[in-house]
Amino acid sequence: MSARTRWAILAVVLAADVLDLLDATITNIAAPTITEDLGGGASLVQWLGASYALALGVLLVPGGRLGDRYGRRRMFLFGLTGFVAASLACGLAPTPPALVVARLVQGAFAALVIPQGFGILGATWPRDQIGKAFSLFGPVMGLSAVGGPILAGFLVDADLAGLGWRPMFLINLVLGGAALLAAARLLPRDTGDPSVSVDGPGSALLGGALLGLLGGLIDGSDHGWTPRAFALLLLGLALFAGFCHRQRTAAHPLVQPSLLRNRGFTSGLILGIVAFAATAGLLYVLSLFFQHGLGRSPADTALGLIPLSLGIVIASIACYRLIHSYGRRLVVAGLLIVLAGCGYLALLVLDSGTAVGSWALVPPVLLIGVGMGTCFGTVYDVTIGDIAPEEAGSASGSLNAVQQVANAIGAATVTTVYFHSTDGGQAHAMTVSLVVVAAATALCLPLVRLLPREAQADHHH
Repeated sequence: MSARTRWAILAVVLAADVLDLLDATITNIAAPTITEDLGGGASLVQWLGASYALALGVLLVPGGRLGDRYGRRRMFLFGLTGFVAASLACGLAPTPPALVVARLVQGAFAALVIPQGFGILGATWPRDQIGKAFSLFGPVMGLSAVGGPILAGFLVDADLAGLGWRPMFLINLVLGGAALLAAARLLPRDTGDPSVSVDGPGSALLGGALLGLLGGLIDGSDHGWTPRAFALLLLGLALFAGFCHRQRTAAHPLVQPSLLRNRGFTSGLILGIVAFAATAGLLYVLSLFFQHGLGRSPADTALGLIPLSLGIVIASIACYRLIHSYGRRLVVAGLLIVLAGCGYLALLVLDSGTAVGSWALVPPVLLIGVGMGTCFGTVYDVTIGDIAPEEAGSASGSLNAVQQVANAIGAATVTTVYFHSTDGGQAHAMTVSLVVVAAATALCLPLVRLLPREAQADHHH
């Protein structure tokens, strides 16, 4: 295989990852516009982000195993085709339920695509050169994290052909279609291994459990705590109990039981769920406050959140070099910086309310981003610091899946707090949300002492 072909394959894999990142974040900016057009109120805002992340998180590990079983090329092409079709369904959705279902399907197909990337690169790049390929992921994803919301904001504001927010999804027909054609031409054929086991029942139980729990939470917060809301919560808990039993008894569970017996790994798993959920929810309510409270357009909101994205990117790159020197101390530093940023922003909002100026918001928003990048760029590297080498693949897959599930939980719970607090005004809702996020972040600090002191010497995400 020529070097030119290898670089082209890398471009295809990167394009798929960029599409996933864009579609995971674009509704942060567009949610108020979508609800104005379709209706659905607060519950649609909560489901827009939660549905995609939930499906992606639940199916990420099974998606990787399906690639091992049936061939990575086949799953990549199948997943990308479904992703493009689901994007079309999102762009044409006539009602809130139709859009939520399309987002669930979109996330499910993304879970078939994303796990195949590293395996495809490992099969096509020489071992002594693959580091060059992996080194591009950080900068490219960083640029996408900054540019994606800006693109979404400007597409919504542009109101192309009078379609409002819809081109934000329909653009995937062009971007995803081009990636699909290139993938079909370039990706090498592989046969897969029929002996690889996929825990379908475990995935179904986990997905049903989370849908029930989030559905009960959102329904209860939006329509009152009716018997339906409690029934959904009880169903979710029952299915989660079934999932836990399945993990103890299945021959090939989603998470290796030995990992859950590792104190450092389990502590990192819990810390990651709480911290990622808190900050994912914070990203949503910041966008809501910028638009509903400060009266900004989607494009202006995206521009106002650039400092946060830059903070994440800069801190993540810096921590890549510092992780082996400072280990879990970086996680503590990141959590404390997030707390400082939340406190700074809360004081600003308390002082100025919805009259707070654009430039005044830059320092606290940047500070929150730096804290997120410092913590999240290191917590999982530290979490797997003392696991056995043969468990590394399962651990990384489980942690990445948990991150997506936490994003879904955060998008639902923190926005619930925000909408429940709007009776006191937008500034009050923002302040209460910041207090909740800060409290969740503070709860993570004691868990850091249970993590391994250092990251693995040869591992980076």
